[in-house]
Amino acid sequence: MAGEAIPVEVGCRILQVSVSGYYAWRGRPPSQRTIRHAWLTDLIIEVHQNSRGTYGARRVHAELRLGQDVLVGHGAVELLMRRAGLAGVTGRPRWRRSAPDQIATDLVDRAFSRTGPNQLWVTDTEPIVSFGTIRVMG
Repeated sequence: MAGEAIPVEVGCRILQVSVSGYYAWRGRPPSQRTIRHAWLTDLIIEVHQNSRGTYGARRVHAELRLGQDVLVGHGAVELLMRRAGLAGVTGRPRWRRSAPDQIATDLVDRAFSRTGPNQLWVTDTEPIVSFGTIRVMG
């Protein structure tokens, strides 16, 4: 509070805490949970980086429990990964339907018969600009 130019007395009155309680909290050493979370966060970041950023909470938890023999719960790994801004890679991309304006139109009106050569050029399912096979229908 004092670092943000708010007087301590005013801030304590707004937050409804005592001034002596604020100073006692400020001078207190970090708790065991805070120390353990900082240690676990370092381990989680290391495991996540060793996996090239692909492991999610489940695999990080399995690596800590089975690979490094660290007793930690799955929920704690999820919480600490979320706080550290870490996330695993999701599954494979799903197939998505093309937008209607990207679907090829029938430029020959399904009329494939011609009377002579070089009157109709048809390609396979590749786009016309590709270097796919071009067949001459005669």
